[in-house]
Amino acid sequence: MIRAFHVSKVYSRRVRAIDNVSFHIKKGEFVFLVGPAGAGKTSLLKLLYREETSTDGQILIDGRNIERLRESKVPYLRRNMGIIFQDFKLFKHKSVYDNVAFSLQILGFEQKIIALQTEKVLNMVGLWGKRQYFPDEISGGEKQKTCFARAIVNSPPLLITDEPTGNLDPEASWEIMKLLLEFNMRGATVIVATHASHIVDKIRKRVIALIDGKIVKDEMEGVYNYDGL
Repeated sequence: MIRAFHVSKVYSRRVRAIDNVSFHIKKGEFVFLVGPAGAGKTSLLKLLYREETSTDGQILIDGRNIERLRESKVPYLRRNMGIIFQDFKLFKHKSVYDNVAFSLQILGFEQKIIALQTEKVLNMVGLWGKRQYFPDEISGGEKQKTCFARAIVNSPPLLITDEPTGNLDPEASWEIMKLLLEFNMRGATVIVATHASHIVDKIRKRVIALIDGKIVKDEMEGVYNYDGL
């Protein structure tokens, strides 16, 4: 599903965030992207959903070289992705329901489909009862569940998440991880960037480890605690 070939990303002042990385993620895989702060996790995710473009190398998603996409085509690429950000990025003036429904509205779905799908995913994450609440009225865990519901409401084949448990307590963190695993079991490819070693070590999925923008480990059923991490 995703193939990266000798990808590098260099920012201004010669800051090399990603340094000659290559990897292949198959359809339906669950992959942890780990490493210390500044390792390049977020930069790599931004390359995958084309918020940034690489300085060298190429990234293929479903056989398409996303580096060559015109800016006008990027929204169509993202229609097949769900993205969960660490800082939520919810619309504060919209209710939980409207935050989730908005994803389908901008894709042009009929109102009947929007209503059915939004109710379905909010029930899945246990937030139907709080559908009329606003982001400032719910907990951090509930905000992240709202983000999860928004990301999967159109059943994307690829889900990209950046520190989805970073601001949550242990109980809320495990609830989010269970949702991610469940979505993966339905056939979606899931990528989770995280520094939560206890989660990585317990779940034991594939681990790609970065240090200074370089891949230092890539192991199936790996753990976080590599030398240097």
